[in-house]
Amino acid sequence: MTLPIEDYAFLGDMKTSALIGSNGDVDWLCLPRFDSGACFAALLGDAGNGRWSMAPAGEHRMSARRYRPDSLVLETEFRSEDGVVRVVDCMPVDAHRTCLIRRVEGVEGRVRMRSEALMRFDYGSIVPWVRKEGRRLHLVAGPDSCYLDSDVEFDVGATDSPVAEFTVAAGESTDFVLIWTPARAAAPEPVDADALIERTDGFWRKWASECTYEGEYRDAVVRSLITLKALTHSPGGGIVAAATTSLPEQLGGVRNWDYRYCWLRDATLTLLTLLESGYTQAAVEWREWLLRAVAGEPAQMRIMYGIEGERRLPELELDWLSGYEGSRPVRTGNEAAQQWQLDVYGEVMDVFHQARDHGIPPQEQAWELQRHLMDFLESHWREPDNGIWEMRGPRRHFTHSKIMAWTAVDRAISGVERFGLEGPAEKWRRLRDDIFEDVCSNGYDPERRAFTQYYGSSALDASLLMASSVGFLPATDERMRGTVDAVQRELCRGGLVERYSMTEATEQVDGLPPGEGVFLPCTFWLVDNLVMQGRVDEGRGIFEHLLSLRNDLGLLAEEYDTDAGRLVGNFPQALSHIALVNSAFELERGRNGPAQRRANSRGG
Repeated sequence: MTLPIEDYAFLGDMKTSALIGSNGDVDWLCLPRFDSGACFAALLGDAGNGRWSMAPAGEHRMSARRYRPDSLVLETEFRSEDGVVRVVDCMPVDAHRTCLIRRVEGVEGRVRMRSEALMRFDYGSIVPWVRKEGRRLHLVAGPDSCYLDSDVEFDVGATDSPVAEFTVAAGESTDFVLIWTPARAAAPEPVDADALIERTDGFWRKWASECTYEGEYRDAVVRSLITLKALTHSPGGGIVAAATTSLPEQLGGVRNWDYRYCWLRDATLTLLTLLESGYTQAAVEWREWLLRAVAGEPAQMRIMYGIEGERRLPELELDWLSGYEGSRPVRTGNEAAQQWQLDVYGEVMDVFHQARDHGIPPQEQAWELQRHLMDFLESHWREPDNGIWEMRGPRRHFTHSKIMAWTAVDRAISGVERFGLEGPAEKWRRLRDDIFEDVCSNGYDPERRAFTQYYGSSALDASLLMASSVGFLPATDERMRGTVDAVQRELCRGGLVERYSMTEATEQVDGLPPGEGVFLPCTFWLVDNLVMQGRVDEGRGIFEHLLSLRNDLGLLAEEYDTDAGRLVGNFPQALSHIALVNSAFELERGRNGPAQRRANSRGG
């Protein structure tokens, strides 16, 4: 049976990632990239879809697990009647290879261990051909090839399921190294597992030491930043939204999406997180990735891209996988990549503005791109779109989208006013005023004293909490106070925020049956608003409640099921960790936090 999402640990090498359960099973590993087919896909099916187990052979229990301090090296201890063993897992940050190392260390007594390497390429659908070469296994099918080196021999009597049993005594260790190569490449040389583990540990500790945050939530901030770094594709700079596909937003439901891509909606928040934390070079790499990805005609700009900027992300359903706890369909690719979302123009304009505002040297092509975006927005901002939540129903005039169009124009004005860039500032000011008036006339309900999800509706939408952080209105404006109050009154469950009003009529808007968990990033946005309104203690209480929802390793998914008391949605979720870091800075600095400074960067 698949474990709860919070029982998984996350490993990554900035090319791809793995999820390892508290039982020692690798249930998810995509090779060689984040968006490649999984060779261990039990997470979305069962053991027959690929799993690599590592645990005592007899009765046992997991007694402790942790990451090494400020590192992404995982240590899991198992206790049996014969003693204690520690499994050390890591994915070395190595430009020359992609591999997963598993070391078994004896801690107490003598423990009999069992490991089963059931590999299935292409999301559990292809049984590889297995060749044994001494203590090396070669597993190959089509374009994919893996070598499994170990200090013990595997029994390949059942060639589709190699098994090794061995004993580890206190003070002894046994190493396993899984290396991916293209099928026609030469066999890789064996690696020094001990040296790679220590080098990987040192890499992460050094990177974490550069974090400038020294507040009371440093451990949570550093763990979130390490997670974001591991979700970054190197050397390109794109950050995937999550390590997984199709972990459900509602257990047993159909809201199961592939998040192994890079979303523009997260662009500015990502940049601010990196800059606030002292990672200027990572912020520069993110900006450069963004510039490459969106290059070309503004009308062709996508809401998301592949990790190298790919635009075609065809959505497919993998019908041979039963889904996480029966949540089907299992999808790869994402049809939302073809949607029209007005808000991404605001995110792109803002990210280049924030980079300049924080002293990152300007990129020559950036302003030229921004001028093209402005020309496009001027004639398209009145069009309905699919909105930030990628609604699969009819396009509508979503209020958040219009506010982000306003943000785009405002940042263009700031480019002229504050940085001396060339552009028709007066024309843009008139355009900004037109959008502002349009939003306040059509997207605000004076009876409810709140902004609504789309023009003419009475539904609420938590994305409108962002209006104060982009500078559309001060957080203390009565319209924003009313919106925050309405969100707390109508969208909160257990003190956590839903994305938008969800009723039986919701399907007409998003094209899906109602039902999902509360959305963790939206709850962090509520924290930011409360702090900007001076309600710091209230915001801190919600923030600390959010911290309590992390798993034992400090990781968050996208959503939380308040009824089941479980994390749901893809995992770990970059946007959740981005929002956590920004809210921690907000609480440390009060009204001078990143959200308020972003709001203050608006044009005159």
